[in-house]
Amino acid sequence: MLYPFLPPEQITPQVLTALAGTIAGVPRFDVTFTHVDWFGESVAWLAPRPNHVFRSLTAAVWQRFPETPPYEGAYADTVPHLTIGHDAPKHLLDQAAAIVSTYLPIQAAVEAVQLISGSLEPGSWHTVSAFPLGQHMAM
Repeated sequence: MLYPFLPPEQITPQVLTALAGTIAGVPRFDVTFTHVDWFGESVAWLAPRPNHVFRSLTAAVWQRFPETPPYEGAYADTVPHLTIGHDAPKHLLDQAAAIVSTYLPIQAAVEAVQLISGSLEPGSWHTVSAFPLGQHMAM
């Protein structure tokens, strides 16, 4: 929902409690990934519908942790997306996009948010915790 978040050493029990409360305030929801889109030629991604719930989640976490603006404030608008490939040779991204497109639309229930953390060191990323969303929201 928010990248980058806090450095691993700043993720304390108090931060986890605050995240849990913030995320629990957003109802569970259903999503459909409808099509592949691109950021330039270096990132292929899936577009979620509806996307306003993802925007609400990002805003809620950012409001609770104002020192962590999405993408360090580099963009005026953050586009909800599910990355399927980035910073790979264009022909490989094209292949990935074509393969994934054959499975669209993809429907899913969003019931939790995972906090993953790591560094630039290979293999350092791991799930810190999962936070359930609130009661289901009918669409």
